[in-house]
Amino acid sequence: MTDLPQPGDKAPEFTLPRDGGGEVSLSDFQGRQVVLYFYPKDDTPGCTKEAIAFSEAIEAFAEAGAVVIGVSKDSAAKHDKFAAKHDLKVILASDEEGTTCEDYGVWREKSMYGKTFMGIERTTFLIGADGAVRQVWPKVKVAGHSDEVLAAIRA
Repeated sequence: MTDLPQPGDKAPEFTLPRDGGGEVSLSDFQGRQVVLYFYPKDDTPGCTKEAIAFSEAIEAFAEAGAVVIGVSKDSAAKHDKFAAKHDLKVILASDEEGTTCEDYGVWREKSMYGKTFMGIERTTFLIGADGAVRQVWPKVKVAGHSDEVLAAIRA
């Protein structure tokens, strides 16, 4: 299991299928800050709240010079349905193979109701315009999270 990239580390490059068709790569946003948030599953309560919160603040993120990308192991087609259902404004990337999740160290052993399983640990990375990790939020609590990330970008 990979450790989470830390502030100062070069953010691992990725190219993934995205909602709406096509692909998204970290290198597409060179010179801009990237909020890369990993979440367990489309259309589950916490993940939906998180995606809506980032979407509601999307103009503020853009004004601050940042793009927001959500990543889960759901398919791009599932992302399309999720985005349409909740009018999401963030880019949703599909990591069905799990390679990007592993590169970022978010594919972890989790436990729920006494059962242990592998899954995505909700984690957000702020990647600077230079491609280096600026800040990491492990084990994210959804409430107020998008505001906290926006404040870090503006700082």
